[in-house]
Amino acid sequence: MTSPFGRCRNAEAASAHLPPPSYLLASLKADCLNKPFERRCDDLTNVIEEFPAKELHAIFPWLVESIYGSLDGVILGWNLRCLQGRTNPTEYDVALDFLDPGGPMMKLVYKLQAEEYRYDFPVSYLPGPVKVSIQERILPECSLYHNKVRFPSSGGLGLNLALNPFEYCMFYFAISLITQRNIPTTCHVSTSNSAYFVLVDRYLKWFLPTEGSVLPPPSSDPGGVPSPAPRSPAVPFTSYGMHPTSLLKRHIAHQPSVNADPASQEIWRSETLLQIFVEMWLHHYSLDMYQKMQSPHIKLEVLHYRLSMSSIHHSSPAQSSYQALHTYQESFKPTEEHVLVIRLLVKHLHAFSNSLKPEPVSPSAHSHTASPLAEFKRIVIPRFVQQKLYVFLQHCFGHWPLDASFRAVLEMWLSYLQPWRYVPEKPLLSMDSQPRRVSEKWTPFVQENLLMYTKLFVGFLNRALRTDLVSPKNALMVFRVAKVFAQPNLAEMIQKGEQLFLETDLVVPPRQHRLFVSPSFGGSFLSSRTPTTTDVSFKVKSHVYSLEGQDFQYKQMFGPEVRNLVLRLAQLISQAQQTAKSISDHSTEVTSQSFLSWFWFGPSDLNGSYTGNDLDEIGQDSIKKTDEYLEKALEYLCQIFRLNEAQLSQLMLNWGAAQDENGKKQLPDCIESEDGLILTPLGRYQIINGLRRFPVEYQGDPELQPIRSYESTTLVRWLFRLSSAINRRFAGSMETLCAKEGFLGGFCRYHLCTPCLAEKARCSPLSKQKLEQIRQPRVSLRFLASYRTLLSLLLTYFIASWFCISPMTCTVLLFTGYLFYAVVMTYFTEKRNPHPS
Repeated sequence: MTSPFGRCRNAEAASAHLPPPSYLLASLKADCLNKPFERRCDDLTNVIEEFPAKELHAIFPWLVESIYGSLDGVILGWNLRCLQGRTNPTEYDVALDFLDPGGPMMKLVYKLQAEEYRYDFPVSYLPGPVKVSIQERILPECSLYHNKVRFPSSGGLGLNLALNPFEYCMFYFAISLITQRNIPTTCHVSTSNSAYFVLVDRYLKWFLPTEGSVLPPPSSDPGGVPSPAPRSPAVPFTSYGMHPTSLLKRHIAHQPSVNADPASQEIWRSETLLQIFVEMWLHHYSLDMYQKMQSPHIKLEVLHYRLSMSSIHHSSPAQSSYQALHTYQESFKPTEEHVLVIRLLVKHLHAFSNSLKPEPVSPSAHSHTASPLAEFKRIVIPRFVQQKLYVFLQHCFGHWPLDASFRAVLEMWLSYLQPWRYVPEKPLLSMDSQPRRVSEKWTPFVQENLLMYTKLFVGFLNRALRTDLVSPKNALMVFRVAKVFAQPNLAEMIQKGEQLFLETDLVVPPRQHRLFVSPSFGGSFLSSRTPTTTDVSFKVKSHVYSLEGQDFQYKQMFGPEVRNLVLRLAQLISQAQQTAKSISDHSTEVTSQSFLSWFWFGPSDLNGSYTGNDLDEIGQDSIKKTDEYLEKALEYLCQIFRLNEAQLSQLMLNWGAAQDENGKKQLPDCIESEDGLILTPLGRYQIINGLRRFPVEYQGDPELQPIRSYESTTLVRWLFRLSSAINRRFAGSMETLCAKEGFLGGFCRYHLCTPCLAEKARCSPLSKQKLEQIRQPRVSLRFLASYRTLLSLLLTYFIASWFCISPMTCTVLLFTGYLFYAVVMTYFTEKRNPHPS
């Protein structure tokens, strides 16, 4: 039997002996089980080159799913997210070559594109907001969905999008990052080295080039750009941003056609790729934001649609759609990998936009029309990315766990805030290593992205106030944000933008004119250009209201409310610095005593362990870094908000007022009860905000503490049984002796009671029953199980033997010496703390 992958001598012979599509598909599926990965890719390359589009059309959906995985996440495909060069170098290189923008897979896409094939993509797998809007007959603003909704035929299930091959392939590629985010990995995966991350970078550099123009597809057939698929006119659609009657005209204006200008077709793949990435990765927001983004007349259309459907079905299907969106938003949790890929997109878009050459100032320049690619660079960020990225960041700031993994979100946000870092020509650093001054040419970007700087900064402040800044990773995040906002001239730009927004001499038009107001309108830039205005204040207001709505109450970044938050953060930084210093001092003290303590005689402090935090395990270097981060962050915050020394001194004074006369922090506000200490609302507030806290110590029976490394396990257990037997046998006698007045009672109390533990217990939320157990007289022989105690006794007897002192005599001398020591200590102890009568 002849293999379907054999090379044919000419196209006529190949077409004469072509197997049926079902046989070709079955052969490819069988090869997936029988052939190695590299051989399969070679066979697929041969099939793509030799078979006509009609035969390839039948295998295209299966091939896309087998590579990128199924939409429900059950089929992993090639698992590009976990494919790395250091673990699977051969498969890694083969996969990248096959899926490269100039590789066999794209050749297949362009081959099918020329024949205007369409493939169904289920609407149910789109991001929640898009899915709900389409189900409610509301056409999303993004032109990606226009004229593509295909309604089910009789007996069919669900809505579908009729996508061309390029869109279908990129939809699967982009959404695989979302659908497979919960798949567990057996080994550590470096996101930046994965095949998926590298392919995203290659696609961006190919279709959104910073130099030159987009490379044309291999086929020069002018029919390579498909005509739009017809849409059923029986089902009415509305749009977010404009009146329904103008929808058809708007769609025809920007839809590519066969006879379109070749210059405009130059970037249709670039625009499509970007829209797919943005829709799949960023179009995730809450129910409140979904409703806010609809203009008033659209809300009226939706209400009318619900009422009509409710009268027919006696229930509103829209209600289930909204409920599904709410459930989706609650369950949607971006991963760190997801955020890192978005950061790659943001950084490249900045470089792509900044590569726009400045227009020449000459009389002939007015008659020159900018190329589609240049126009695309000019509006790519405000029109396609700004709005959805802002909403995505808001979701992350509000739902991301309060741990160090937030660093990925933070760096993605900071990358967007600094487009000047991604200019083609970077100025050299100054000789004094001071941060560069932000050029005035970036003022429009700062003002038109005001909420990205101000509202998200407030969101970060609220997060920072709830984190442990003693942790080096949390301290680093505060340092990074403070350093970025402290760049010279940036704070002034933000403050100027706030002043422009707060001007009251302009009135923003109603939201039904959002096509004019919103700079992030998602349609193709090839459609009619929106009117421009020279009023900078109006642009700032338009930006804010388009993202937050007309009823938005703006909170000034440099206003008194945010300034108080900054002062609280500065106080928290100072507290964290003192805590880190105390931990460092404690660690140094413990290290210096760890060896000498082996030779000390007497009972050891078994209650001095398990204090501190992760700094104890990280080491002194990280403690020093934490202090450096916090010190620089405090310095930068003072520069941004112009805090003076007097205000910082007042903060330190307020912090010092929370310490008692011994230099230790007071306990949280609480009241005593029969069950121990109970926190008051003020005490809870003090603990939550890190103002006061209870000492974290072992509060149980000292005899039942875990066995230490310097103790003998056998001796600890044996001596515990012996001590317990003595305590049970003579409990009454010991209580009687300790209750006596005079020297004998004091001598017994010194040996049988533990007043230090009882005092510590009174400073913690411990029940009175346990406190009474700690106060009861008892014999404790655990100190004899310590290796250092045994070593000290052995050395004492060994040295005594040098002086011809027998073991019995040495024992009598030790007992006499200790008796004298105990008598002296009893005298001073009773004098300092007399026994209550």
